[in-house]
Amino acid sequence: MATLDLPALIDIHVHLREPGGTHKEDFSSGTAAALAGGIVAVLDMPNNTPPLVDEDTLGDKIGLASRSARCDFAFYMGASTDNAAAPTVGPHVVGLKMYLDETYGPLRVSSLPTVMAHFKSWPRNRPIAAHAEGLSSAIAIGLAQLYDRRLHLCHVSRKAEIELVRRAKEKGTSITCEVAPHHLFLTEEDAKELGSLARTRPPLGTQEDNEALWTNLEVIDAVASDHAPHTIAEKQSDDPPSGVPGLETTLPLLLNAVSEGRLPLEEVVRLLHDGPARIMGFKMPKDAHVQVDLDAKWPIRGEGLFTKCAWTPFEGMMVKGRVRSVSVRGAVVYQDGKVLAIPGSGRPLVLL
Repeated sequence: MATLDLPALIDIHVHLREPGGTHKEDFSSGTAAALAGGIVAVLDMPNNTPPLVDEDTLGDKIGLASRSARCDFAFYMGASTDNAAAPTVGPHVVGLKMYLDETYGPLRVSSLPTVMAHFKSWPRNRPIAAHAEGLSSAIAIGLAQLYDRRLHLCHVSRKAEIELVRRAKEKGTSITCEVAPHHLFLTEEDAKELGSLARTRPPLGTQEDNEALWTNLEVIDAVASDHAPHTIAEKQSDDPPSGVPGLETTLPLLLNAVSEGRLPLEEVVRLLHDGPARIMGFKMPKDAHVQVDLDAKWPIRGEGLFTKCAWTPFEGMMVKGRVRSVSVRGAVVYQDGKVLAIPGSGRPLVLL
């Protein structure tokens, strides 16, 4: 058994579904899944019911997480049609999430004046995180340049998009980006087999898109799961929602890529530790590390996952590399398949 200690790993893009969707996931189950996946802190998205768009909904969500979360956490504020004038920026708000394209949930900003208003008013020291696909990515980059705002592009999935990010960085734009593991390890060919279980936004790309992400890995600042659980019944319904779970499979998939020689181990640390901390600007939990077994071979199975939805688009995939234990603030919170952290033991991340 070749064990190795990694530093505290962070997932900067998760949907823990509380409030409003706790039959899919909640803070207790979602953060248990995070720890089982070697993740010690998560940044939760605002497209809940009700969405997180103001002081009241922020306070409610902090209260829910403080009572139930097993790992550390922080939140994005959601951009809406009427909250640009006086942005809510509390100590636990890492950035503004702006939905420029169709996605699951009640938040989407489609008016150019509203988008401009958010770019004008949002504080410069915290990023605007955009769900932007295709042309919307170019619009977001252009507005970030015009208004001198930090822009973070979520789940970049297409060849043209990663090329845009590369060019923008070369021009000095203050831009970062993330890629989701399902876009790194699955393509539209897999979607033909998976059917509605592969339905996600952005959709799975072509083989060419996939290869472009790997070729431009140095341009990517983080890998984030975009953990978006739905029940199997919902995904198999006549109108299946978009989203796949990913908190428990992100690190094993990357470790497997290391074993295959596709990815240096140092890149795993950069994409799940260094990059997330740099993008969002927070202090890492003290005395936190993740012990992994690089030699462990095992099949990914939905059965036994800690996420409430209990399925995965990577069902049956053999991987090499497994999380053995997770420690936070000197205490073991996960050990060999058992989550030891109790609900409410997670803490709000401290922003710099």
